[in-house]
Amino acid sequence: MPRPLAPIWLATPGSFAGTSKRRAAIVASLLVALLIAAFTALATPRVTTDPTEQFGELILYEGVIAGIEAGGDYYQLTADTLRAVGAPLRPFTSFRLPTHAVVQAALPPIVTLALLYLLAFGVAAAWWTRLKPAFARPPARTAAMLLLAGGMIVVAQGGLVALHEIWAAQLIALALAVRRPGRWVEATALALVAMLVRETAALFAVVMLLAAWRDGERREAVGWGIALAGFVLAIVAHAWAVAQVVGPLDPPATDWLGLLGPGGFVRSLVEATSFRLLPLALAAPLVALALFGWASWRDPLASRAFATFAAYALAIASVAQPGNSLGLLIAPIFLVGLAFAPDGVRDLAAALLDRRRVRVQRITR
Repeated sequence: MPRPLAPIWLATPGSFAGTSKRRAAIVASLLVALLIAAFTALATPRVTTDPTEQFGELILYEGVIAGIEAGGDYYQLTADTLRAVGAPLRPFTSFRLPTHAVVQAALPPIVTLALLYLLAFGVAAAWWTRLKPAFARPPARTAAMLLLAGGMIVVAQGGLVALHEIWAAQLIALALAVRRPGRWVEATALALVAMLVRETAALFAVVMLLAAWRDGERREAVGWGIALAGFVLAIVAHAWAVAQVVGPLDPPATDWLGLLGPGGFVRSLVEATSFRLLPLALAAPLVALALFGWASWRDPLASRAFATFAAYALAIASVAQPGNSLGLLIAPIFLVGLAFAPDGVRDLAAALLDRRRVRVQRITR
């Protein structure tokens, strides 16, 4: 095996530093396949995860919140609104959990905005704390934080406070940052709140449970299991409440499998981050390199983040419908992976190009 080279940006060698030539060839092949898959986004229709373009959904939930403030019932208001716009009311997942709307209706708008910006500041501060030791030089840390800002450009917009995803996305990002070996209670609590705000955040909790079990963190795995059990109880109560306001003549959802493919995942991340300002032909490979970058950082946090992104990528590619917002849930920190990519690419190239041989000489007298 070649001797690990000094890191470019990282403070310590990355996952592929000093790897064998065979392993480097396998990883490089996977990276090439990932880049090719990313370019399929050029032939994929827009998935429209950019909430600034989802005025219908935004107006819908703003109307529901206003109705709750006037004394209305969340479930009846949501049912009436969905019927008015011709949206499906069945199954019960057509209704979001009431947590977000009820809490926002109870708070003055200025307080809601303050909480959103405070949450965004908390995410930035927590990730600065986690990323600072990872990079050897200030320019690398600055680049990582700029990439973080690029991922949060949408979810920190005050005009979108009525959207569930921008809250759940930041809660997931914060949960990842505060979780450490032996310290997981805060992360599970944040994840539970995220699930009660947006149900699709449950996929993150499942990934964290499996990761804790794999790492031998049995108490942590139980903690994630308890959080998921609490979410399931909330879902059961939610389904019962929806059944009280939905009738047999209300339209059901008909499309289940979106089959957007890897291009759908790439477009969802492009449209949910500052990458939407770039040509898609440039943004698509950058999304692939960002995912690869998370695999290049040798840290338990990176492995859990990578597993989370991979799980949501699979969900978006296989079951998400056009117009889905799953990409928003992982957008805040996804782009940071680009800061780890240079070391990963260099280490793979060094292993593949290594031509050193061990020479054995026999000296006779």
